[in-house]
Amino acid sequence: MGVPVGGIDLARVRERFLQGGPAEDGVRNLILNSWERSLLLGLSPEQADLPFRQDFDPDVRLVRAAVPVLDRLQRSVAGSRVNIGLADARGMVLARRFGQSALARKLPAFQALPGFVFAERVAGTNGIGIALAERRLCQVHGAEHFAERGQANACSAIPIRDLLSGRIEGVLSFACPRTDASPAMDTLISKAASVIEHRLLEQSSARERALLQAYLDAKRSAGTGERVVNGAKIGADELARSGLNLRDQMILKEKAAELISAAQRSAIEVALSDGRWLTLLSRVVTGPSGVQGVAVEAVLHDNSPQPRFTLPGHPGEPHILPSPHAPTAAVPPPSQLLDARADRSGTRQPATLGTPGPRGIHDTGAKADDRRLVLVGEPGVGTYAVAARHRLKLLSEASTRIGTTLDVTRTALELAEMAVPRLADHVAIDLPEEVLRGEEAADPRTGVMRVVMHGIRDDFPFYPVGRRVDPRPATPQFQCLTREQAVLVPDLRVATGWLAQEREHTERLVAQGVHSLITAPLLARGVVLGVASFYRSQDPAPFGDDDRSLAQELATRAAICIDNARRYTREHTMVLALQRSLLPNRLPEQSAVEVAHRYQPAESEVGGDWFDIIPLSGTRVALVVGDVVGHGLHATVTMGQLRTAARNFAELDLAPDEILTHLDNLVARLDQDEGSEEEAAGTAGIIGATCVYAIYDPASQQATVARAGHLPPALVHPDGTVTFPDLPAGPPLGLGGLPFESTEIHLPAGSQLVLYTDGLVEDRHRDLDTSFDLLRRALTHPDRPKDDVCRAILETVAPEHPNDDIALLVARTLALDPDRIAQWELPADPARVSEIRAAVTRRLSDWGLDEVAFTAELLLSELVTNAIRYGSGPIQVRLIHDRTLICEVADTSSTAPHLRRAATYDEGGRGLFLVAQLAQTWGTRYTADGKVIWAECALETPGGLPEVAKTDWEDLPGLE
Repeated sequence: MGVPVGGIDLARVRERFLQGGPAEDGVRNLILNSWERSLLLGLSPEQADLPFRQDFDPDVRLVRAAVPVLDRLQRSVAGSRVNIGLADARGMVLARRFGQSALARKLPAFQALPGFVFAERVAGTNGIGIALAERRLCQVHGAEHFAERGQANACSAIPIRDLLSGRIEGVLSFACPRTDASPAMDTLISKAASVIEHRLLEQSSARERALLQAYLDAKRSAGTGERVVNGAKIGADELARSGLNLRDQMILKEKAAELISAAQRSAIEVALSDGRWLTLLSRVVTGPSGVQGVAVEAVLHDNSPQPRFTLPGHPGEPHILPSPHAPTAAVPPPSQLLDARADRSGTRQPATLGTPGPRGIHDTGAKADDRRLVLVGEPGVGTYAVAARHRLKLLSEASTRIGTTLDVTRTALELAEMAVPRLADHVAIDLPEEVLRGEEAADPRTGVMRVVMHGIRDDFPFYPVGRRVDPRPATPQFQCLTREQAVLVPDLRVATGWLAQEREHTERLVAQGVHSLITAPLLARGVVLGVASFYRSQDPAPFGDDDRSLAQELATRAAICIDNARRYTREHTMVLALQRSLLPNRLPEQSAVEVAHRYQPAESEVGGDWFDIIPLSGTRVALVVGDVVGHGLHATVTMGQLRTAARNFAELDLAPDEILTHLDNLVARLDQDEGSEEEAAGTAGIIGATCVYAIYDPASQQATVARAGHLPPALVHPDGTVTFPDLPAGPPLGLGGLPFESTEIHLPAGSQLVLYTDGLVEDRHRDLDTSFDLLRRALTHPDRPKDDVCRAILETVAPEHPNDDIALLVARTLALDPDRIAQWELPADPARVSEIRAAVTRRLSDWGLDEVAFTAELLLSELVTNAIRYGSGPIQVRLIHDRTLICEVADTSSTAPHLRRAATYDEGGRGLFLVAQLAQTWGTRYTADGKVIWAECALETPGGLPEVAKTDWEDLPGLE
């Protein structure tokens, strides 16, 4: 018997607790909870009297099974001061044994005589009472007893169960002076309880054997002579030889168990798998000792499709037959027999009742010796068998119906729906807020939210969904979470710990008829995720240990699914956060298009869909939408790499087909690297992606578009016409070796270019043509605000439950005012530079940009001189008045300028350095005819020229 943890003065701690102070950590939760229940019950530690009953039966079934075991225990502890007690399920002691015979005279009456009740509700914390309350092996030592009368003793007690039903039949206890306590007694008492339980099972087997003999005796007296081999009934075996397969035999035994549990004369017809019919008949038999049971016989009919027995009633339900002495009706002719019907289980109930014969029932042609015994047993045992089958069926269904989604709340609701009403009338499920967010709860007893409340009625005053529910230490929910075991409270009317949560609220529930409770922890992989509470109100029977085991099994299976959903929620949240961080956080400033966008993740997993808006030189803008194959973190990371690469390639001012070529090479390299890693790991990984890339120039109102295996964009013309341009599809990114083609499309101002990923239009419930028609219908309002366009597209076209991400980009085109563009063309002659400078000055003055005229004049002088010296004519100069002043010089040479730092005595090499200092940004882009060097000047007050400009510009060639 275990001894409490040393190092604390239990008597002092107990005294402080009784005075209202806190208990120290050294007190076991099992004891502390019992102390709290005892106080709530109004018990006093000084109370000496215990209830005593003289009207108990000393020869009940439990005592008969335990007497030989008690006698052997007494011999085992002979000479010691051990007191052995056997109590019933109410805590009343039925028998006593002593290691020393003198103890029976020396001990107080409540420790020496049977008849005293030690239930916790009347005796406080003690071995028998706490074993019944906790329903497991328990030890109570010294000052852990609530009452003063037991503090000199140590005791250990264990429940004794009926192995057929799981019900607690009684308690076996050891008690001795606390100085004599030994851990070896726990082993001894556990073995003794197991032996008593098996003796109880043997009693049931002995009664069933007596019932079988009574049945056979009745058969012999009737002259039928049922054969028995080695004491075993062979009726079912003979039926098997008649062609019944294993499935049919199992169905017969299940139906026979139901008939036995009904404990009355009845009959039922069962359809066999080969089309034949078999009738099961049940009748009451009485054994020599007076024990009543039920025998079930089977009559196998001929191959005729019409059953011989004619029984009224609903399909699938047994018909209760009259007693053998009741008057019966004559059998109607076959022409008047109604068609039989079969229910789902294959059980058929014909329409009329035949005439009972000498043993109570006769069919329309079967002989008495055609019957074969299938099963015999007591009604209680049959009830247990039926209940066990229902439990197995419920668990089997739970494995398929719980965890159908990766949603924490939905999975919890599926657990409740499985349990109501087959196990409980109401189910409440409480989870910590951290679990709902996909995290592990630091303490599952705090921060708990009501997530599910499901029952046979909605008008019961349970805490509603969404309410914070923090269980108090005395409640079954708190004990369940602390012990990580299911807790059974058979009668809530006396469960003071449950009433202590919120007495007024819990009393209203009791008044509504809620009377029994099981709390089961949602425990998965060693992590407590929450608690499920099962309540009974309509079913008058209290919960038992079988119900507790079933509730725990259901909760455990659901907890695994909830934990999977929680882990998925955490990973999904992380991937979604990463995905959103890799997408544009804000739209860049540009004057080419008005843009609206949406990103909608899939319901199951986040994918690799992405979009981007990239400002380019010359007021142009690049619009990109792409889709990486696959889902999850890998697809998201790949998407981030592709978006970064696309922005970097865009900085080179390449054409769309060249951009896609570079992305294709990148994906191929990523796939090669990934394939090497996957090959080393023994798996195969392939990276693939699709993309559409468009560049729109508001000066020319031309869009250049190329796509790589992506769906074509939708084009909405200013008049509302919607088309899908026929663009070369191009191969998906990553295949390599195949070219991409660009197509130019004229987009007048007010046109809309709609780019999207396949998640928008692909739906297993419709074809692509239908989706494109829906998209066309959603886009037929060209004047609608761009955000409303996105909303309409998603509401009209997007699947109700998308299996893939959706990226959507709507761009309404703008056009530059021609008055804000100035353009000149000149030959490659240095003498013409001064003319350009003068023309630029006049145009800037017309635009009201005199404050940047000097800077722009200096920039263009250097760019034009550089083009004359290193390029080839003719030369084009263009000014664009936009958010910035853009200066462009184009020539027919493809030679790229390079910025370098000139040495002190170098005569040249400072031109581009000066451009870089004066311009906000600058660069080069290539065209089909050559290149364009451009520079942007900020339109804010320049704040003075840099020192290099003030000192070096006069030495630059070409500035006159």
